[in-house]
Amino acid sequence: MRVEHYIKELLYRYNCVIVPEFGAFLAHTASARIDNDSKTIYPPTKVVSFNEQLSKNDGLLVSHISKSKSLAYEDLLEEVNQTAKGWKEKLENGEQLELFGIGTLLSNNEGRIQFKPEEKINYLTASFGLSSFAAAPIVRETLKQEVEEIEEQVPFYITPEKRETSAVRPFLKVAAVGLVLFALGISGYQFHRQNLAKQQIVQQDTQKEVSRHIQEATFFDSTPLELPSLNLMVTKKERLEGPLHHVIAGAFRIKANATKKVAELKNQGYEARYIGANKFGLHQVAYASLEDNKEALQLYRKIKRTSSPDVWILSDK
Repeated sequence: MRVEHYIKELLYRYNCVIVPEFGAFLAHTASARIDNDSKTIYPPTKVVSFNEQLSKNDGLLVSHISKSKSLAYEDLLEEVNQTAKGWKEKLENGEQLELFGIGTLLSNNEGRIQFKPEEKINYLTASFGLSSFAAAPIVRETLKQEVEEIEEQVPFYITPEKRETSAVRPFLKVAAVGLVLFALGISGYQFHRQNLAKQQIVQQDTQKEVSRHIQEATFFDSTPLELPSLNLMVTKKERLEGPLHHVIAGAFRIKANATKKVAELKNQGYEARYIGANKFGLHQVAYASLEDNKEALQLYRKIKRTSSPDVWILSDK
């Protein structure tokens, strides 16, 4: 039995999870922080630590496992104690104990247990959907100063324009411009006349074609043609009515990620759909939306047992 899986589930809701005869995993909230070296911003999180002095059974872990597996409390307590005993033997032999999603434990030279938490998982539910990101510094002022320094170093020389001393050259320029305008006017006039002639020819041909069709139409019987009947099959799509129970696969800060998740779940055979953004602005994706709460509960248990332990149900009011 993988006891660490149930420890992970409890760390989302509690700040202390005791493994009988082994120790306690403690979680305390840490504020958002900025790493100046990597320019990375981290959201608020729960920092997990380990205390081997708190090893007395408080019933939380065993009761949770008993409820999840529907087995007797005494049998599961014995099984958890055997698991804790195996963990201790592994540490005493100098081996590392890796608990997936929680962290790594090892025993030092003094026989004390050291713990290195897993930093990829955030157990703070208030930060659900938030992730760390790198912030690039703004360098607008620096670039402006560099440009100003370059402008000060580059010299500008203004040379006066030489005037034409001859009085003949301005006259030649005016004559050349006049010839060009005259040639353009003649070409435009000829083009306009050719365009009018083409339009008259097209109108005459169109009138002849219309007259021909009118004459041909008088030779046919006025009785309308009977066309064969056409049967169409119309499928009425059922619309979901009443409150829905959504089996949620996740909530995303970026809508494009939610759309990608819907396509991924549909490829896996689920009737996935995007159900909109919640009050925190996170875009939610559901494995399916069902009217029957029993069917929704069955699907939730199946997904939680086989593929995703983080699934939950959202019901409309």
